[in-house]
Order: sequence, then C-alpha cells, then structure tokens
Amino acid sequence: MYSHSTQIRVRYGETDQMGYVYYGHYALYYEVGRVEAIRSMGLTYRDLEEQGILMPVVRLEAKYIQPARYDDLLTISTVIDTLPDRFIVFLVEIRNENNEVLNKAKVTLCFRDAESGNQIRTPLSITEKLKPYFS
Repeated sequence: MYSHSTQIRVRYGETDQMGYVYYGHYALYYEVGRVEAIRSMGLTYRDLEEQGILMPVVRLEAKYIQPARYDDLLTISTVIDTLPDRFIVFLVEIRNENNEVLNKAKVTLCFRDAESGNQIRTPLSITEKLKPYFS
C-alpha cells in the first residue's frame, strides 16, 4: 500500500453562500492529493505527459460527511492500495484540523497513449516506483 498526505487551506472563493466548501471543489482537492502523491514518488504529471502518457479520470465516487469551511486547514490523504494494471485507483480521505473526517472518495484513472488515444497498461515508470510498497 502506498500512502501520501498533503495539506491545503480552504480559500474564500471555494465556499458557497452557506460558508461551506462547494461540493465541486472536492474534485480539485482530490487532484491535489493525486498530483502530490505522484510527485512524492519522484514523478510528475508533466513527466508522464512528456512520455506520451495521459491519465484521465474514468470514475469518481465521493461521500460527503461533514462540510469544510473557509480557512480550514485540510489534510488530504491519498492511498493506492492495489498495484495498478490498466487502472490506478486513488482512495482519498479529507480531514480538518480537529482530525475529523469530512470527505472520502475513490478516484479511478486509466492510462492512455497520447498519440493514439488507446488505453494502455500502467507505465513502467509508475509500476517500478510502486512495486516496493506491494512486496
């Protein structure tokens, strides 16, 4: 299992009239978690794109438990609990400063060849970085 955490502070523009984080912004928080998890492995989305690899989201499941509010410091924990083959699944949990779970998500991405658009297997650059966590 591979795990990484990062933090983000809720900005005023991310909240709705009730003072809660607008539900659509959680997908952006999940992306921050994914990008930073991949970066912590020594890769970046830019590296992958330069290798001709695209990673579109194909499924997103979210559970809203409690609202996040303006100026909350959120911890985004991102876990990969299965070595990817054709899809990579990120399990995300967002907590506030009181360590209360606010949101959980499961985000599934596939790998596509940028030139042909065809789905491909997990690139070796990712598999090699993750293998030690699944021995």
